[in-house]
Formats: sequence, structure tokens, C-alpha cells
Amino acid sequence: MSLRMTTERPVLDADARSVLDGIAAAPEAVLRLGVLAPGGYGKTTMLREIERAYRAAGVEATIVDDAHLLGDNELLSLRSMVEQGNTRIVVAYRPWPRSRALAALAESLGRVRAPLMPSAFTREQVKAVLPASSRALVDFVHHQTGGVPRFVARLAGLNAPEITAEVVASFRADLDWLDADVQKFLLAAEAGAALRLDLLSALLGKDVDAVGEVIEAGRATGLLAPDGTLLPVARVAVAALSRTDRRIAVRQKLAELQLRSGGPVLDLVKPLLGTGVGGPAVEAAFQAAAREALPTDPALSARLLAAVGTPSAEVAVRQAAASAMSGDLDAALRLADRVISGGDQEHRGAAAEVAAIALAHRGQLARSTELHRWSPSATSTAFAVVGQVGTGRLPSGTLPVAPPTMLDGGASLMAQGVVESVTGSATAALSTLVRAAALLEPAGRAVLLPDTPAALAALVAMQSGELSVAESVLERAVATSLGGVLMDVRHRLLRAWIAMVQGNLAQAREALVLLRKVGRPLEPRDWIFAVALEIGVARRNSDLAALKRTWDQACEAVLRHPVDLYTFLPLGEFAAAAARLRDQHRLAPHLTAARTLLRQLGDPPLWAVPLHWAGLHAAIIAEETSVAEEHAAALASFRDRSRYGALVSAAAESWLDVLAGKVDPDLVESAARGLHAAGQWWDAARLAGQAAIRTSDRQAMVRLLDCARLLQGRPVGAARKPAEPVAEAVDAGKLSDREREVAELVVGGLTYKQVGDRLFISAKTVEHHMARMRQRLGCTSRAELLDQLRQILG
Repeated sequence: MSLRMTTERPVLDADARSVLDGIAAAPEAVLRLGVLAPGGYGKTTMLREIERAYRAAGVEATIVDDAHLLGDNELLSLRSMVEQGNTRIVVAYRPWPRSRALAALAESLGRVRAPLMPSAFTREQVKAVLPASSRALVDFVHHQTGGVPRFVARLAGLNAPEITAEVVASFRADLDWLDADVQKFLLAAEAGAALRLDLLSALLGKDVDAVGEVIEAGRATGLLAPDGTLLPVARVAVAALSRTDRRIAVRQKLAELQLRSGGPVLDLVKPLLGTGVGGPAVEAAFQAAAREALPTDPALSARLLAAVGTPSAEVAVRQAAASAMSGDLDAALRLADRVISGGDQEHRGAAAEVAAIALAHRGQLARSTELHRWSPSATSTAFAVVGQVGTGRLPSGTLPVAPPTMLDGGASLMAQGVVESVTGSATAALSTLVRAAALLEPAGRAVLLPDTPAALAALVAMQSGELSVAESVLERAVATSLGGVLMDVRHRLLRAWIAMVQGNLAQAREALVLLRKVGRPLEPRDWIFAVALEIGVARRNSDLAALKRTWDQACEAVLRHPVDLYTFLPLGEFAAAAARLRDQHRLAPHLTAARTLLRQLGDPPLWAVPLHWAGLHAAIIAEETSVAEEHAAALASFRDRSRYGALVSAAAESWLDVLAGKVDPDLVESAARGLHAAGQWWDAARLAGQAAIRTSDRQAMVRLLDCARLLQGRPVGAARKPAEPVAEAVDAGKLSDREREVAELVVGGLTYKQVGDRLFISAKTVEHHMARMRQRLGCTSRAELLDQLRQILG
């Protein structure tokens, strides 16, 4: 309607401006006008402008504000003036309270002319009256105030989009004069119950008609939006300025009423946390709210359950589960152990299931399995099978029939899938686990799992050369938040692992950096994968310093996480790193445990092939030819049992031939392309590169280098450089592309051999590049050369 702030004249809407223009054009004309609006819409400002217009014209008029506060006699007198028809009179009033006398006056005014009904400001009008008019601030003020002019004025001094204490305090006068029922209604509206007549009726102890009167009184304050809810700024003010005991009492009563009707109570109960309120009704509301919060905010669910005065065993189990789902495994284990060791027989099994799941994440799979077997639930029975297989024990008898629920069905398929992974084909196991993941996807984060079928499917897929399937199932698991906070890190680590084996080391490193930024300690199972990723990236980058720096963590991670089937990938990386650092003895007992576990399961190809492949590389790095041959022979024994086994076995034989100086370009390229097809892109490129630098056939060398670059994802034609140094016409102080590559790696601290391994050239070629750069730059020593290269490279 109107507002006077930063401009000389107030901002007016079209109807108000029309009235003032009419007075200016014919001030002597009779004007009988009602101005109707809730508080804060600028009625007083409008009357002031009308009064000013008449005074400027030297004409008398009767101007009455807040007519809703006048007594009957005064209202009847004003009506008589209106009915006489020869008086200039303007009366402003709110829609409530509305006595019969006020209704009669409004009716008389309305017969002459429809009342002027000031409206809320538009965004453009808000912008016109703000001293600072950034779009963000205008949008904030308009949203908070709903455009109500009085409230816009209170926020006009803001420099940033936030409600200050001064703004909140300015609402005290609007609230203090209201009667108790209206204040109680506003508190109910602040709690989100403004539109619930049933709750309001019970809260206020009034019938629906009387509640309607209270609501109208609330609307008349101007604090409500058109939809009947509190304006955002008013909601903040009501919460901050109302008496704390009254606000708690209203929330408590509403929660009890809502609970009785079976409706949601979470939003009503959250503000009661930490207030100390209690009693059976409130505790029941806390429990109901905890059930609501569990799927989306398990930490809040645990806090709500912790607020229950003296929790029963059932509540303690629920709190343990919520704590575990939020990632607080310490609290989950404490609560579960308290129930297990207590006297409540009915809930001990459920507590054991929660503890078993927590222990699985802690890397204690054997103990987890025992607890699952102790718990009578169908899901625990299935999870026990997953644990048994993981610790090297095949289940006896047939798998239990799962009840027809999403969780039980998913758990049963997980058990079936891991059993198939050791007794059947990788294809069957992968299919079963992918189906299990799809079955549990709708549950999202609202399910507590020792592991997800998506993670297990990814492990099976990676170890059978199906990396695209692994990527797909993990992407869906992350998108649906399968397993919630507790499983998110595992899914992201496995995605990073795929990036690493494909040679995308920057992506893998970035995933680790993001995990560190979270600042949350990793559980042992996640930690062993994270450390193995660091080790793997460092090894592939020939970063010996990083490898040494991380090695102690790797040894600790292995000690904290007993060997199980599902951690063979990290163990394989550690084996290669141990060989590189000549520290195999520290890892030897764990590798022995892994081989024992495989024998107990009958040496299943799916799990044995990746471990032998890692062992082969460790032996090659350690220059233990006989050990490498043993691993190659083991891989050959799996050649006819799986496609992936055949590809890896061929690559192993080709690698040993290359190391022995027997380079057959056709066989090497075939083996390398087989590895690449199985997802082992980095290993594939390295095999071709190693063969290239060991052959004396220049044509074969160029062909294999091209193959290595292609498999690594690098361009071939433009990137091809002569294998041996040739004279290059390059100005002093400038480097060729190949020289720049060499210089960057040497300045970075790599040895000539490491540079050669990285670039698929010989160490001798690297030495020639360095000598040529030294001669061209006129350096007399290696130190001087390195100093100049640092300057050139920036």
C-alpha cells in the first residue's frame, strides 16, 4: 500500500494513488471511504497522505484510524456521518475485532464505495524503499516479510540477508498486547500447526467456530501470510520473543495430540530436545519422532531416543541402530553390549545384530559372524553366511528361505551371491549381487547393513574384469545413498579404486583428498582401502617418497584389519609396495593367511586370480624370478576356469618372457589388449611399455610404444618421439615436448629408471635427453642444470 522511508513521498499502489489524485482534482467533492487491511499494511500512512492532501487544499475532512478499537457509540456516530451523505470521511480499520457497530459502519461505507484494501509490496516496490537494493537482499526481505510494508521498514536497514537481534526485538510490541489465545495460536503456527483446526481446537479448548475467531484475530495482526502460515520473519520473532515455558507447553501439547491422531511429530518435537521436558506422553512423542527421522537423519534419531528418560531395552536397541547408521559405531557398540549383557532376553538378538554390523565395519568379520549366528533374525542368518565365506568357511546345508521383505530378500541374495562367487561362476555371482543391490535401492539410507550388495558386486566385477558393471552399480549406490552415511565412504573408495586400475591417478587422488576434507576418522575397513589407494597411486606414479611415507600406515592398517576375502585388493597393493620397499617380511604373515583362506574355500578363481596377479608383480619388483614363475603357474591353472583368468594368465606369461628378453610383439600386444579389455588399463600400458624398452627391434619398439600410449589413453601419432636421441634444432633456453616431460620428472626427484618407466622409454634415453639439455644450456654440472630447468619450468 504505502511506506515512507528513503524517498520524500511514500510508495503507493495504483488504487491509493487514484484516491489522492481524485482529492487533488476535486478537493470539495464528498468522499466516503473505508480503508481495510490487517496491521502493518500502511493504513496509517495512507490516512496521513489523505489528510495532507486535504490540508493543502484548505478543505476539512474527518480522518479516523484504528476504528476497530472504538466503542459502539463512537462507531454509530461515524455511521451517522456517513449516512448523511455530505461529509468527507475516511475510516481505517482492521478486519478483526469486528463488532456489530463496526460491521454496520463498514456496510454503510461499502454501499458508497468499495473499501480501499492496501496490498503487500511487490519485489519492485520493496526494491524502491530499500537503501541497498542488491537482488539478493531484495529477494530476502520480500520473502521474509511477504511484502508487508511495516515489516519491510523494519528490515530496511539490513546490509546482509540475515535477521538481526534488532529486527527481532522490533516485533515485541506486536506480540505483547495480544490476548493469550492469539499468542497460543501464533505459537502453534510457529510449530507448523496453523492450518490444523483439529489440533488448534484441542489446544485452545474451543469449538471450531471459536477457533476461527482466534485465527481471524491472528490474521489481523499482519503476521500471517495469505496461506495462513506465519511469515518467515514473524516465525523467528514469535519463537524468540515468546515465553520459553509457554512455547514448550504448546509444542508438548501439540505433539501429544498429533501422536494420538497418528500424524507426524518430528517437527513438533525437535525443539523440545534439551529442554528437559519429560513424562510418558513426551517420551512416546520422542520415540515416534525418532522413527520419522531415522531414514533421513539417523544422528537426530539417536539424539531423540537418548532424550527418553529411562530407555527400555527396545529403545536402547533402536538408539544403537540409529547411532550405527549415523556412523557413531562406538555408541552403537556400547548400547548394544549393554542390552546383550542385560537380562532382557527378547531384545538381545536384535542388539547382537547391531553389534555384528558395527564390528563388520570395524574389520572384525569373524566376531561379527559369530554375533550374527547368535541373532535369530532372518537377515542375521543371511549376513552370517556373508561373514562365513569372507573368513574362509563355506556354509553347510542350503541357504535359509528369506521372508518376503525388501531387507530380508536383499540379505538373502547377498548370501547367495557370495556363495556363488566361491562355488560357481563369477557371472552368476555378479548377477545375484546386482539384483540384491536393485532390491535394496528403494530403502536407500534407511537400512543398516554390514556391507552393501553394491560394494560386494563391485568387488566381484573388478576381480572378473567387468569394470563397467562395477562403475554402474557403485554410481547407483551413491545416487540412492544405499546404506546411508555408514556405506557412502566405502562406495566412493571403490569408485576411486576403479579409477586407479584404469590409470586415472588424478581422479583417484582427488577422491582421497575429498575424504580427508571431511575430517572424519575412517573405520578400519574403509581405512585399509584408503591407505591402499594412496600406496597404489604412489607406486604407479613412481613416487618413492610418498610410498615410504605411507608404508607405516599400510602396515598398521593390515594389523588393525584381519585378513578376509573382501580385502584382497588392498592386500595385493601392499604386497607390491612391500617388494618395492624391500620390506616383505612385515606383510608375509598376512599373505600366508590369505592363501590359507583361499585353500579353505577351494581356491575359487574369482578371488585367487587377483591375489596371484598381485603376487606376480611383487615378485617381479623384488626380482624373485622363481616366485614370479610360481604365481604365473598358479594363474595358468585358472586359465580354463574363467575368461578373466585366461587373460591374466596370458599377460603373466608374456610379462615373464619380456623380463627374460624374449619380446614377441604380437603376443605382447595381444596380452596387453586383453588386460585392457578386462579393465586393467594401467597394467596393460605398462606391459607394452616394458616390452618396448627391452626389444632391440626398432620397428617393434615403435609399435609397442604406440600400443602403450594408446592403452594409456594418450595420443599416438603426435606424441611419438624417436626412441633414441637425435639432433633437435631448439633454441637455447627452450625445451622440446619430450624434453619438458623428462625435465619435469627429473626435477620432481625421479630417477632415470623411474622416468623411463613412466614415459615408456629406456633409462639410457633419459640420460641422453639430460646430457643434450645440459650441453645446449651451457651447464657445467648437474646441480646447475637442475637449477636452470627449475627456472625454465617455472
